[in-house]
Amino acid sequence: MDEVDRKILSIVQDNGRLTNAELAERVSLSASPCWKRLRRLETTGVIRGYQAVLDRQLMGFGVMAFVNISLTDHGERTCRQFEAAITTMPEVVSCHNTTGQHDYLLHVIAADFNTYSMLVLNRLRALPGVKEILSSLSMRELKHSSKLPFATRR
Repeated sequence: MDEVDRKILSIVQDNGRLTNAELAERVSLSASPCWKRLRRLETTGVIRGYQAVLDRQLMGFGVMAFVNISLTDHGERTCRQFEAAITTMPEVVSCHNTTGQHDYLLHVIAADFNTYSMLVLNRLRALPGVKEILSSLSMRELKHSSKLPFATRR
């Protein structure tokens, strides 16, 4: 990946709705080579997709929580069952298999505390192999970004 690719990635992270002509102008390329580079970045999986960033609170999700989960054992069957169940839960916006004291870290959103409590008590607690659940509720979000922090080299 060269400097032009990094510049393209930086620009599309900020605005994925630019036309190819606008993107080409910003990276000082003609439209065709710019389009080819962008398609290559997409087909190789560097760019996995495009999406709108929604305001969760305006969309009615007032609670954001980070949930640490410990499993009863680390056998492949237990882990696979837990992971398969988590992927079906739309309230779990991300799930990470982690090192340290807990096995998984979930990023969860819910409309309100009652809805969140019901998720934990009725669904997360019932998942295969769950031994311990430790929740931390966000009091306020100071920063949110999905952008990768790379700078173009000059």
